[in-house]
This record gives sequence, C-alpha cells and structure tokens, in this order.
Amino acid sequence: MDLGLTGKVALVTGGSKGIGKAVARGLVQEGARVAICARTQTDLDAAATELARPGGEVFSVTGDLTREADVQRIVDATVRRFGRIDVLVNNAGAAPGGLLLDLTEEDWHQALELKFMGYVRCMKAVIPHMLRQGGGRIVNIVGNDGVKPIGVELTPSAANAADLAVTVALAEQYGRHNICINAINPGPVATERWDGLIGGIARVRNISVAEAQKRAETSIPLGRICTPEEVANVAVFVASDRASFMNGAVITLDGGQRKALLD
Repeated sequence: MDLGLTGKVALVTGGSKGIGKAVARGLVQEGARVAICARTQTDLDAAATELARPGGEVFSVTGDLTREADVQRIVDATVRRFGRIDVLVNNAGAAPGGLLLDLTEEDWHQALELKFMGYVRCMKAVIPHMLRQGGGRIVNIVGNDGVKPIGVELTPSAANAADLAVTVALAEQYGRHNICINAINPGPVATERWDGLIGGIARVRNISVAEAQKRAETSIPLGRICTPEEVANVAVFVASDRASFMNGAVITLDGGQRKALLD
C-alpha cells in the first residue's frame, strides 16, 4: 500500500531512540525526508547515520523542548533544510512515576514542562507553517496513562490527559485548515526507557523487577508488551494521506491492558 509519504517532510521529536527512532525509520522507508531532534548530539548522530543507510534523507538537530527558543530553532532549522514541514510527530518526553505522597513539586513541574508543554510548544511552532502550506498532519504519541490513569504513574496520567485534551481541541480548531491532529496512546513498550520504568514500579510496589515485569505482561491479554515498531506502524499510517479523514482521534494501542492486574 502506497501511503503517499514520498517527498513529504516530517519532524520527529525524541527521534534518537525508542519509539521516535522507530517512527523516523518507518517514515524514511515510506520515502519521507525526516528531521529528528533530541537533547544529546552523539545519540542523534548515531541515529541519523543508522536511519539514512537505506538511502533516506535524515537531518538531525539538538534541542531541549522545555525551552521555547530551542523549539523554534529546531523548527526553523528543519524548514531551512527542507523548505516545509508536512508532518509533526510529537514523541519526546517522559514524566517521573511515583505515588502522590512521594512526588515533589519539581516532579510535577518536570512532567508538565516536557511531556505536556513540550508538545504544546512544538505544535505552536509548526502550525503556522502548515497554515501557509495549506495543511499538514500532527501525531501526538502520548500514552495510555491519560485514558487509563493509575496512582503509581500519577504525573504521567495528568500530563497525558492534558495532551489528549489539547489534541482534540486543536483538531476541532484546525481541521478546517486541512491540519489533522491525532493522538496515539501506547501502553508498555520495550524501549531503552522500559527498564527504568519497570524498576520504578518494582520499588513502589516493593516487589522484584521480575515480578513487576510479569505483572505488566499479565495485565495485557496478548501476554507481552508492545514493540517500538508496532507503535511506529500506526503512527506512520496516521501521518499519511491514507488517514485523510482521521482527525481528533485518540487511538489506544496497549493490547487491551487492564491496569488493575498490576496490583
């Protein structure tokens, strides 16, 4: 199936590792020209080299999405390189887990500054270009904590719910301008970050990491956690012309996880 992405320009945040790199790879394989951003130059350089090997065009630029000036610089650099931005994939960001009585004010600020405001800043910087171009696609990779909140992941639950609210509101506002904005909510995904997440859950639950992993897998009817490529497959489709009537959608991609089984 031709997704109609050949020659399109995509910006993927958090594109040096995990889900972001898998999405960037999928876009490159579909013929898109891709810009990736992250905070660490060495990770970006390695990812850009790897992603460009099939002959794709990949551009990397460092930046911290908690800083509005960095976000604008990333977007400006992408437009200078490629002339436009057709697709934005918001992926960068994590929020510290933990229970309410253990979380600090800084934990809450950290969660909202990156996982929520980072997405807002990127959309604010990219949408003016899409308006001038006559359209575009925004894919916000959020997480199922926003639709299936849980006390052990309280700040992600709050930040993700905020991301979803903004996604739907902006989809209604900008759909008339042919800018389709959608969200994907993965559950547990086997990325470099998963070891830290499952370790945190084990500490809070006072169980072993092996037991925490077992509970995570048991909570999902498919009996395993997701792969980055499975998230990327959905994200690339949503970013494509084949999803031309998809706007304001909230796609839960967690294998039917039942979080009560984590307890």
